[in-house]
Formats: sequence, structure tokens, C-alpha cells
Amino acid sequence: MAGVNPAIAAPATTEMGALPPIRRWGPQTRLAIANFPISGEPMPQEVVDALVEIKLVAAAVNEREGVIAADVAAAIRRAAEEVLAGEHLDQFPVDVFQTGSGTSTNMNVNEVLAHRASELLGAPVHPNDDVNASQSSNDVFPTAVRLAAGRLVMTRLVPELTLLHRSLRTLADRHRTTVKMGRTHLMDAVPMTFGQEVSGWARSIDLGMRRLADTLPRVFELPIGGTAVGTGLNAPRGFGAAVADGLARRSGLGITEAVDHMEAQSAHDALVELSAMVKVVALSVHKIAGDLRLLSSGPTGGLAELRLPELQAGSSIMPGKVNPVIPETVQQVVAQVVGNDATITFAATASTLQLSTAGPVVARSIVSSITLLANAVEQLRVRCVDAVEVDVTAMAAYASRSPAIVTALAPLIGYDAAADVVHRAGADGRTVVEVATEVATALGIPAADVAAAVDPLTMTGAGRDPGV
Repeated sequence: MAGVNPAIAAPATTEMGALPPIRRWGPQTRLAIANFPISGEPMPQEVVDALVEIKLVAAAVNEREGVIAADVAAAIRRAAEEVLAGEHLDQFPVDVFQTGSGTSTNMNVNEVLAHRASELLGAPVHPNDDVNASQSSNDVFPTAVRLAAGRLVMTRLVPELTLLHRSLRTLADRHRTTVKMGRTHLMDAVPMTFGQEVSGWARSIDLGMRRLADTLPRVFELPIGGTAVGTGLNAPRGFGAAVADGLARRSGLGITEAVDHMEAQSAHDALVELSAMVKVVALSVHKIAGDLRLLSSGPTGGLAELRLPELQAGSSIMPGKVNPVIPETVQQVVAQVVGNDATITFAATASTLQLSTAGPVVARSIVSSITLLANAVEQLRVRCVDAVEVDVTAMAAYASRSPAIVTALAPLIGYDAAADVVHRAGADGRTVVEVATEVATALGIPAADVAAAVDPLTMTGAGRDPGV
């Protein structure tokens, strides 16, 4: 292979035994393959792509600063663009569970880009001296994780949440006056509208998007330029700012250089914060999925106020049984997100002195959380919220039959008398309205006032300003 750097084209056999055939990776990658046969799961491609994009922009900055030659920089950029276009994706096999700085994946990327750049240039390109120039794994890898996570939030999770919010608002508006029974402690409370119930779901998604957006300026404060410990040793002055600016222009994201490199690369606080907000959003989604599951329970022995699409057989033994498979899938995703957040939280305790030595597992967990949640939100919207059927008759029947409507009579006849109405209605087999009218008449209260007070739609306050 003419033009390939001999530092890359090392033998495929070491004292550790036979390793996979040489491809575009080099000796450091092969050692990592041998050292970390842990999960068989490579670094998330989003993180690899972020590393490659950093190398592309860094090559341009290094060329301007006279650190590497123009033809070498051009070859590196071209090799990087190939990877970002989807080529050579089988060249990044290093297990995600590896050295805590992510050095093995950084070196894997350096070697692959150097190998391909050498082929393109017809002359050796060095993985360390050229591709990794002005960088260290200690600033590049956390930069890549932040870039990958923030971009996933902006391009996958927030768009899906936006669509879900829109669908929920549409559903809420459609059922502004659809009366149903509210429930607290799983017991009848007072009437409300289905629109009000759904508007609460929608608001939680809106707040979740705001929470995510609030974290992004800190996530996009990138450690690049700090090199080994945050001092910027071996990097030209202004290198970090220039790379951050280049990444911002390429992505359109609000990327900046870290205000303090010591903070940015010695801890994962920004990613811990982002993970926490992803968890909050996930728990909001879990509540929506759970409510949909409960409200659709039955069809004859449950609430059955909603009908979810029948997507597949629900039982291998009970013919015709259909289960709420999407809400249950969504809730399992949320369980994983909560677990990932716990992993990230504990991994943050590996931040010691000038470096966090749990970067790869943080990368794996945050990418997993964002990707899984975005996918789950999409399915919840498409296969549940947009396709749900509302049984308006069943909702109204529950609301009109419930003894809880006596709550509206308490201001007229008093709490104790209202409670007595419920007990007498149950004992006599009469409706609450019948007994309440009798009691109110005895107290000199017109029957019309009783009827107006216990009108279910009036009790919901539908049409009043939010918060009233």
C-alpha cells in the first residue's frame, strides 16, 4: 500500500497473539481490540462521527497555524468527509468499555484517518503528528461526547418532542368539552374534561423541551484546546476557539470554547445535567404512556375510556386479546433512561484531579438515552396519540354516575351534609342528585341551584382561564 505510514501498517501479530487482519486501523487499535474484549459493542457511531468532525476542523486550523502542511491537511479533511458521508464505518471496532479517557477510540480514529489520508496523498500521514496535532484524547474525547449528545438532542429528541407536543395540543383542543371523571389515588375525584387532562400532558412536554434547551449552552461549551490537562500545551494560541468556531459554522449549533478548560475536561458536569433533564422528560413521557395504558384498560373489565390501535396479538393462549404494547415499550425505554442516568451519575465520581476517567461509559449512556427516548416518543405519537379513539359516552357516564360530584354541593349545604348525601344515596340506591335535591329543598335551597352546581361540564371549569 504505497504512501501508507509505517507507523500504521504494523504486523497483525504481536506478543499477545493473532489479531484481526490489518484494515485501515493501526497498532494502537489492534492493541485496544485485544485489551478490551468486554461487550462486543463499539463506541456509538455518533461519537465517532463527532471525533471525525473535530479532526476535520482541527486539520484546517492546524494548516492555518502552520502546524501541518496544506496537502496533509487537505488529505485529512477529505478522509474525514468520507467517513462522515458513511464510508469506512466498519473501521471503528474498539469496544466502548475501554480506557476511561477514550484514548483508544481517539487513536482508532487517528489511525483510520491517517491511513486513508496517506492513500489519498500518496505519502505518509501520521496519526499523532498530523491527525492528532494540537490535541489530546483528554480534550478531544469529551468534546466529541458533548458534540454528539447536544446534536442528538437538537436533531432527534427535540423534533420528536415538538411533534408529540403538537399532537397532544390538537387532541386537547378536540376534546375541550368532553366531560370525564377525574381520579386521584385511582379513586373518583371530580369531573374534568379530557382536553384538560391532555393539556397537562402537553405542558409537561413543553416544559421538558425548555429544560433540555436550558442545558445546551453548557453542553456546547467545548473542552477542545485544553490538550492534556487544560493548559493548552502543544496547541497554538487560540486553537480551541478556532476549532469551536469551525464546528459551530459546520453544525449551526451554539458551540463555544470552554470558559475554563480545567473545569470542562476534568468533570462531566454538563453531561450529568443533560442526562438529568433527559430523565425528567422521560418520566413525563412515562406518565403519559401510563395514563394511556390505564385509560384504555379493559375493554370490559377496565376503564375503557380510550381505545388504542390493535397492533398485534396480545397473548399466546387467549385468542383475541390485545395489549397496550406501545405504552409498555415506552415505559421500558424510560426504565433504561433512568438506569443510564444512574450510570452517568456514578461515572461522574470518576472525575479526579484533571481528568474524568469514565468518559466512554458516559458517552454510551447519554447517546443511548437520547436515541431510545426519541424513538419511543415517535412511536407513542404515531401509534397512540394520533391514533387513539376517545369513548366520549363512557367518559360522560362515569362522570355523571360518580358520587364525587357531591363536592360541588359542599358550598351550598356544607361538608357534613354533602358527605351524608353520598352515604344515603348509596344506602337507598338513589342518585346523588336525587338525595341532594331532597336535602337542599329541606334547607330552602332551590332545586335549580342544585342542578346547576352538579352539572358536570360546569364543574370542570371549562372555558375559564388556565390556572383558575
